[in-house]
Amino acid sequence: MDTLNGLKRTNYCGDLRSSNINEEVVLMGWVQKKRNLGGLVFVDLRDRSGICQIIFDTDVNKEAFEKAEKLGSEFVIAVKGKVAERSSKNPNLPTGDIEIFANELRILNKSETPPIYIKDDDNVSEELRLKYRYLDLRKSSMQKNLILRSKIANIVRNYLSDNNFIEIETPFLIKPTPEGARDYLVPSRVNQGKFYALPQSPQLFKQLLMVSGMDRYFQIVKCFRDEDLRADRQPEFTQIDCEMSFVDENDVMAIMEKMVQVIFKETINVDVELPLQKMTYAEAMERYGSDKPDTRFGFEFKNISDIVADCGFGVFSNSAKDGKSVRGINVKGHAEDFTRKQITSLEDHAKTYKAKGLAWMKVGENREVTSPIAKFFTEDEITAILDRMDANSGDLLLFVADKDQVVFDALGQVRLEVGRRLGLMDNSVYKMLWVTEFPVFEEDEESKRFVAKHHPFTSPMDEDVDKLEDGDKASLRAKAYDIVINGYEVGGGSVRISNAELQQKMFRALGFSQEEANEKFGFLIDAFKYGTPPHAGIAFGLDRLTMILAGTTNIKDVIAFPKNQSAVCPMTNAPAVAEEVQLEELSIKVELGEQE
Repeated sequence: MDTLNGLKRTNYCGDLRSSNINEEVVLMGWVQKKRNLGGLVFVDLRDRSGICQIIFDTDVNKEAFEKAEKLGSEFVIAVKGKVAERSSKNPNLPTGDIEIFANELRILNKSETPPIYIKDDDNVSEELRLKYRYLDLRKSSMQKNLILRSKIANIVRNYLSDNNFIEIETPFLIKPTPEGARDYLVPSRVNQGKFYALPQSPQLFKQLLMVSGMDRYFQIVKCFRDEDLRADRQPEFTQIDCEMSFVDENDVMAIMEKMVQVIFKETINVDVELPLQKMTYAEAMERYGSDKPDTRFGFEFKNISDIVADCGFGVFSNSAKDGKSVRGINVKGHAEDFTRKQITSLEDHAKTYKAKGLAWMKVGENREVTSPIAKFFTEDEITAILDRMDANSGDLLLFVADKDQVVFDALGQVRLEVGRRLGLMDNSVYKMLWVTEFPVFEEDEESKRFVAKHHPFTSPMDEDVDKLEDGDKASLRAKAYDIVINGYEVGGGSVRISNAELQQKMFRALGFSQEEANEKFGFLIDAFKYGTPPHAGIAFGLDRLTMILAGTTNIKDVIAFPKNQSAVCPMTNAPAVAEEVQLEELSIKVELGEQE
């Protein structure tokens, strides 16, 4: 193999333009493509900046030409030559006006035939992409995503530093605490039988930093949650973590939405109008069935429970009478876009979210209704339904009847699916809002007890504090807020409890005894005894934010080395079996259960 032997790169491949004509340059990169036309060899040379066409001419340098004839895909080479005006310009390339006539070629490393093509439209399976991630990352689209991610991180650091935030690192090896998802546990060799946990977030430490008087903290930090995966979730993820003292929720939202505005302007040149819309959790659920509503399109929920309480359609009337609800969406103007078969597929979609069915009506001329359930309603009931749904000719009405949460989940997902099928989710449009006043508690279906909706340190609304121990837990609202972009929760935060007595009340409301609270959170309770400032914070998902700005719907596209849906890295085969000597040092014995 040739070596650099003092040869220095002068330019990146994608940076050369007509202004560089007649300059002698040295380029280095990978062979994207080679074409041998007899006395000429054309090579497309690629690095992270782009592609440049290199010409090896036997009349210019025979030795370089003969070497070029032996080049293969993904060979790593260095080329020295003169920039010339391209005879047949390529308007699809930024470097399409020029080419390089090479007078020297060094083959720095050969390559076997790659198992995947290094091009954006290779259509290879995701599993193969992850197995050969180092090759997948050579693609222009993937490199652009990681460059975008880096730019976002730099913008965040500059913005927060300019606004008096201090970047402080917090520990990765922490005490296991119940914060919601399962912890990843790390056994301690020095302290036999004891475990660290990897942080689900730096929540307790950033609150302690406020007690410490740091006033404004931030960190771009890895977090870990042992939970089931989906397209926008990974077991390890990155947060833009922030905390502020002597502020309320409006202060946090104001400074953070300004940061989002700066990020969008400096990365994709999109102007974000401030202040962002605010919508309470209750309103979001009533209108969209989701606490992260996609507001790029309409089809908002309408509640028709009162209208159908005494109708002849038992599914509706029984739900209305049993304290459940009947809600619908109006897919305005699209009745003819959905056949019976397509509506049935929407019903199947609803059933995956625990709905028992999906009722429908098509509205024709003069508001004539076509529907399998129309016969169960009087004319007055049909008219009332159409009026409530704001329905006219050409509209498709879709309904779900069940417990509120089932209706919200199922009809909300049907709404999103309809939006997808109709092409209403335009990734070049960005709709942002704050969702506020989340519930303090939610009921855990398995244990049938109330758990913290966000975490145990979220402050209730002032007017709800008195109900913390004696009132209806389901009705308590929190000083919590999420920023939502195009149906994704991009960031979430809250005003924290800064009063030791109120924090103890919260622990009791969550079912912790005094001893359990001290065991899990004693260090925080102790810290609160020594003068705690009012404080609030927020954490943005850097991965999810980058995903939105990159215009993809797969979070793996913006993470260098992600895990697959089984939390496995196909490239390194992590997680793996530990050696017996390592387990012995940790006093751990592995007993595998029966494999399904």
